[in-house]
Amino acid sequence: MSSKITRRRFLGAVAAGGAWITLTGTLGCEQSPRARAIASPARGEEPWTFRSRPDLSPPAIKVNTNSSATAPGYVFVSPKKEPGASGPSEDAPLILDDRGQPVWFHPVQGDEEKDAFNFEVQSYKGETVLTWWEGHHTGFGQGEYVICNHSYREITRVRAGNGYEGDHHEFLITPEGTALITIYSEVPMDLSSVGGPTDGTVLDGIAQEVDIETGEVLFEWHSLEHVALEESYYRPKEDQEGSFDYFHINSIDIHDDGHLLISARRTSTVYKIDRKTGEVVWRLGGVKSDFEMGFGTRTDYQHDARYHSGGILTIFDNGSVYKDAQSRGIVVEIDEDAMSATLVSEYTHPDKIFSDTQGNVQVLPNGNVFVGWGSEPFFSEFSHDGELVFDASFAPELESYRAFRFPWEGRPWDTPAVVAEPGLEGEVTLYVSWNGATEVETWEVLAGSGPGKLEPVGSVPRKGFETALTLQTDEPYVAVKATDSSGRVLGTSKTLKLGG
Repeated sequence: MSSKITRRRFLGAVAAGGAWITLTGTLGCEQSPRARAIASPARGEEPWTFRSRPDLSPPAIKVNTNSSATAPGYVFVSPKKEPGASGPSEDAPLILDDRGQPVWFHPVQGDEEKDAFNFEVQSYKGETVLTWWEGHHTGFGQGEYVICNHSYREITRVRAGNGYEGDHHEFLITPEGTALITIYSEVPMDLSSVGGPTDGTVLDGIAQEVDIETGEVLFEWHSLEHVALEESYYRPKEDQEGSFDYFHINSIDIHDDGHLLISARRTSTVYKIDRKTGEVVWRLGGVKSDFEMGFGTRTDYQHDARYHSGGILTIFDNGSVYKDAQSRGIVVEIDEDAMSATLVSEYTHPDKIFSDTQGNVQVLPNGNVFVGWGSEPFFSEFSHDGELVFDASFAPELESYRAFRFPWEGRPWDTPAVVAEPGLEGEVTLYVSWNGATEVETWEVLAGSGPGKLEPVGSVPRKGFETALTLQTDEPYVAVKATDSSGRVLGTSKTLKLGG
């Protein structure tokens, strides 16, 4: 047999068992004996690299536990370097599958110093959308909020009103098409009453509700108007440099039509706020708790307080900063008549993680609970009964403010990316990917004598973010089609001229 074969012979070889078109299991998946292996990151320590998308280098993920008991959907994280970590980092929204393979990666554009936080799926105008915060942060954020559709096109950006800049801790879209956001504002204040300087500055924790379409501010709440400095578990220094962060607002949720739920890390308190007057209705935890706190219900420097029907709250309890208490996700039942709080369940990592900052708890539709461990590089899913059914981790120097699981269908606005690399004896390897596409089942190879004369010559299943296909053909032009499980064409790559 000659070193090159015609397309007719090539078709025959494919039909006879795929002797001339083979799939390489890209990035550590299954490999064909004829395929060229591609190095994958060792133990989740090195970023991915892709021949078809050299501009993307998402962090590699180590999957520690994965079972069939997980809820449907993908994992949503926004990896970033932990404070003080060295080396380059692409802080960006990242969608992962349960194998740790990237599905969509979106480096922040235009400014290497920008970060992305709080990446998730929400509903806006009856459609599911991707949302995240993007900007600069030094303990608190100064930026704006991004909303994208299923094609990964930006719908709009939301900005804080009244001259403020939006903080990264919260971006919650309400059913009314408004956004609940957090803001940190520096306010000059005499701090001598709590041990600080007379000419000090304090950070005011602000909750703001903004109409997404018009930008109109509909509600604004200031911690300094309702929560005294003495409620904080922190104290400023007499020679305090920078602003005293006494409150540290880190989540806002809807309690009911007339009230909001606000979490403050530095008071270790969850507040129920009147949505009209701003008055504090009650405090859960902290030095002035209005509830009788049952065993295990008190939290230390908590994050992500969420209200669920029937008086149920979920909270990420970071644990004591000074005692290295184990972090946990907790479910608490509150009785607003008896003013009592009862621990329903808690979720802890088998490695006894202590997460100093950040973190979240998400209740999934099937009753599972997804936990992002914040400043520790883990994200986990538990069954309702507490069994660990999924666990994955970044490299040690990476973290994600929150982590989620959501169903998602991505239909990218652009076309599949493909490159060709020549091999021995006339072989060519095509590397193909489509950043964000979730419905691709098969890559179909086209070849022909001209750009307008391409015909199918074989197909292989999609494997991971990037699939490698090795073929041998004497046709000068090739391209690749993406098809779904029913054979519907989703997109076609550009046409490549081999050897050109």
